[in-house]
Amino acid sequence: MRKVLIAAVAALIPASAALADWAGSFAEIDTDGNGRISRKEWDANQSKLKLDPAPTFTAMDVDVNNGVDEEEWAKAEKMAKAFPVSCKASGESWCPKGY
Repeated sequence: MRKVLIAAVAALIPASAALADWAGSFAEIDTDGNGRISRKEWDANQSKLKLDPAPTFTAMDVDVNNGVDEEEWAKAEKMAKAFPVSCKASGESWCPKGY
């Protein structure tokens, strides 16, 4: 299950994008400032991120409450930054070419 989640989130994030300012991005997308990114906020603002392509909202919303809080955001960041290293080391089929 963990490998599937890592692949779902991180396979969509190229290594260069993993270095983006995640904390600043959270604040930018959380337009109402409530500490939670709603699907509506994500859909309206994710194009502002320097993540190309951005992780899917569904993959980040681990507790499936239709919102991404700072803890879920931090977990997505951690997985995205660790993905290139894990991918190269694994040699598994879930590792996209180029990593």
